[in-house]
Amino acid sequence: MRTLARSLLLPGLTALALTATGCASTSHTGAAEPAAPAPLTPSAAGTSQQLDVAAAPQGEPTPAAVARGGSKGRTEKSTLKVASYDAATGRAVIAKAPPKGPSKAPSTDKSPEADKPVAAGDVIASAPAPGAPNGLLAKVTEVVGKTDRGTEVKTASTTLAAVLNDDKADGKVPVDPSTVVVEPLMKGVTFSWAKGDGLKFGPEGGKLPLGNLRLDVNASVDTAPDAPASAGASVSGFVQLAPQVEFSYDGTQGGDSGPRGAFLGMSGDWSSQWKLQGRAAASTGGPKRIPFAKLHTSPVIQVGPVPVVVNLGLTCYIQVEADGKVTLDVQQDVKGDFKVGGSYAFGKGWTPVSASNVKSTPVQATVTAAGKVKGALGAEASVGLYGVVGVTGDFAPYLRGEADVKATASSDGKASVSGAWALYGGFDLSGNLQLQLSLFGTPAFERKIPLGSLNREWALASGSTGR
Repeated sequence: MRTLARSLLLPGLTALALTATGCASTSHTGAAEPAAPAPLTPSAAGTSQQLDVAAAPQGEPTPAAVARGGSKGRTEKSTLKVASYDAATGRAVIAKAPPKGPSKAPSTDKSPEADKPVAAGDVIASAPAPGAPNGLLAKVTEVVGKTDRGTEVKTASTTLAAVLNDDKADGKVPVDPSTVVVEPLMKGVTFSWAKGDGLKFGPEGGKLPLGNLRLDVNASVDTAPDAPASAGASVSGFVQLAPQVEFSYDGTQGGDSGPRGAFLGMSGDWSSQWKLQGRAAASTGGPKRIPFAKLHTSPVIQVGPVPVVVNLGLTCYIQVEADGKVTLDVQQDVKGDFKVGGSYAFGKGWTPVSASNVKSTPVQATVTAAGKVKGALGAEASVGLYGVVGVTGDFAPYLRGEADVKATASSDGKASVSGAWALYGGFDLSGNLQLQLSLFGTPAFERKIPLGSLNREWALASGSTGR
């Protein structure tokens, strides 16, 4: 009798069966997408340009860009480099970059750049350098003097508007998966990637699409105290994605009012397959989030002559919310895309942008006993410039199951069990815009602007039984 009362089996489900029962896809776009690019309006001096946006060449030093103070000329790629930087004092040493190709005999000619490579008022944009692992975007306030390593200068913070001026740029740059550094936070995590030039890494690299990275995890989660040993709880599966940086800038507004428009964000294709098994312990104080890996990289994108350092971070996690009563065995496939970012328009300020189009299909599902459980395999993402966070986003596809079982008995010894079950797929998307997006040269805002907590859920399957 007790066994009958505590057991309700949800038959194995196939993708075809789910399609028949209403397996849904959902799409959502939060704040409005950035407006279509306006035609480029040349400045009064006729100097506005459409700049290319591309990944900086790898395997060779990325030269700094210098905007000369007090000049109406263009920002240009220079032969200079940041030899060192002290963040505490704001002092930097500027030196000549080594020549490319075969070494040449040192020249005896003196040039103005060799004697005095930068002057007060100049703006320097540099890729990562000693003392500036996230690159450097700074204005020279004073030339201190020559040293054995180069010219020492004092600097102050500045913005991209000081080097991009009234130019315009718009592009998407895929992230090179081979540059991503992974920090496992628990045992059972493996990392794989496949690069566009045929290089592959990790046990799954041989079958990944080019440009993709993948994290596999196999971890146990807390099991309900009264659960039998056979109901030990665990999560296993993988997250696979192909992230890209989205960057745009429109400085054609002119004057000291800042750019006309800007956008910074991260987007990409997402797929995951994961399995939640066992009877998870009851959640106390809200859902339990278990980070299993941190990823970070600082790709340099070349916006015309300007090296722009973009900082990307990703923390992948498992999240389980349960009442300690349900024993669940669910395997789920999730495919789709996501986008988080911030869009700026002159006169309107910053607007959050968030979008997702996700399809979810469980390929097998079993629920035993009465109760509720929810499991997610998600990621927290952050996007910034030159080491300063600008956008954070949290993307969490999930599966939620619940079952309700009732048992009755009569004096003639007959027993009956009736119950209902339901499975739901969904995703949560949330995040914030940060004050530091003022790095674009736009007005600062006083507090974080939430992307908005977006949630979409759809029924995967449901039913009832009785006997």
